[in-house]
Amino acid sequence: MKDLKKYAILPVEPDIVYAALTREATVQLWTGSYAEMEAKPGAEFSMWDDDIVGKFLELDPGKKIVQQWYFGDDQEDSIVTIVLHPHKKGTSMEIRHTGIPDDFFENIEEGWDDVYIAALADFFDEESEAD
Repeated sequence: MKDLKKYAILPVEPDIVYAALTREATVQLWTGSYAEMEAKPGAEFSMWDDDIVGKFLELDPGKKIVQQWYFGDDQEDSIVTIVLHPHKKGTSMEIRHTGIPDDFFENIEEGWDDVYIAALADFFDEESEAD
């Protein structure tokens, strides 16, 4: 099992980032894929046509999201913690992903950068240009 940390600066306020990560319709907009979620502790979710599945463990609106991600039959907890901080350019997003199965680590690490964070950044860049 491996852990990783990622950071990103997004050009919108933390409440807007939080909504984009927890509202089903908004998740579908920035991912361009089917998503199913209800933002409440214990509720299961899926994103990117079931490429990411798990459940919400903790929610602190505008500040923090804690999720458990499922990896097939792997019994270990893989926990994603996203902490949002106000930043002079909008929001500083800190991602901690712990308990990643070794076989999935490289793919997950690339996915955070090249897919998840990149899609959010593109979405918010388009949003800020439309204002």
